Amino acid sequence: MTKDTRVLETLYSVADAARMLGGISKFTIYAWMSRGLLERTRVGGRVMVRESSLLKLLEQGNRQEVARRKKGDSHASK
Repeated sequence: MTKDTRVLETLYSVADAARMLGGISKFTIYAWMSRGLLERTRVGGRVMVRESSLLKLLEQGNRQEVARRKKGDSHASK
């Protein structure tokens, strides 16, 4: 039998995840989970958010913001 040597990933409560994302509401976190923007992880009866899911969400937001700015810049030069 092989031993799983993966490093355990940090999990955050919904409230902690909301605080880490600038103090948004817990309801926004749950809405994003329902829409598939954040991955939901259950630990016993608790809903938790993986650190990698938060980082992925932030990266997607950054890419969208860069694309939005580039699009706005191209319209301003016309």
